[in-house]
Amino acid sequence: MSRIALVTGGTRGIGAAISKSLRAAGYTVAANYAGNEEAAAKFTGETGIPTYKWSVADHDACVDGIARVEADLGPIDILVNNAGITRDAPFHKMTRDQWQQVIDTNLSGVFNMTRPVWPGMRERKFGRVIVISSINGQKGQFAQVNYAASKAGDLGVVKSLAQEGARYGITANAVCPGYIATEMVMAVPEKVRESIIAQIPAGRLGRPEEVARCVTFLADDDAEFINGSTISVNGAQFFV
Repeated sequence: MSRIALVTGGTRGIGAAISKSLRAAGYTVAANYAGNEEAAAKFTGETGIPTYKWSVADHDACVDGIARVEADLGPIDILVNNAGITRDAPFHKMTRDQWQQVIDTNLSGVFNMTRPVWPGMRERKFGRVIVISSINGQKGQFAQVNYAASKAGDLGVVKSLAQEGARYGITANAVCPGYIATEMVMAVPEKVRESIIAQIPAGRLGRPEEVARCVTFLADDDAEFINGSTISVNGAQFFV
């Protein structure tokens, strides 16, 4: 039986590329989504990957959603915490609600999703927890105090989980994409996009598939000694 992988935010953009890559590598994949039912239905129709709707910001919904996935497919071996949102504003204009929404989804969402699957991974002596952080969690970004804080927090989660999980065959790693040619990035004005590309030594935006290949590599059984690591996928824009 193939290993079971669950990808949050797994029906669009980077998440969709991850879901497809894992499926192509032989995993049984489930994709979570928060609200865009039309996109989820299209994704399932094109790929055959089943989709499940809930918000990762809601702890009880995560527990129930994970239970549904495991009832349908089996115990989750690989969890990809990809779901994330932005609510950008300069700090002096940022509202408490903008702060809280991003923290609840991008940081607490990682807890909400990982905590329910962790005991089973410990018992089975195998697990892969992969968190999609961001270049802006590494270096910060103007008007993204909330987003940068949440993504930096994700890196701390990964480093700590790695130390707790290693003796049980569980790895926890992070992937930090730079600017990737997703629907969201491609929707910004061309002049803004050109200014972004000018900051990338590679001279282009990344491709979702390039992030997905990193995730698929980390999910492999043979990646067991890579633990607590951060892989940057940013075209040499930023080094740690």
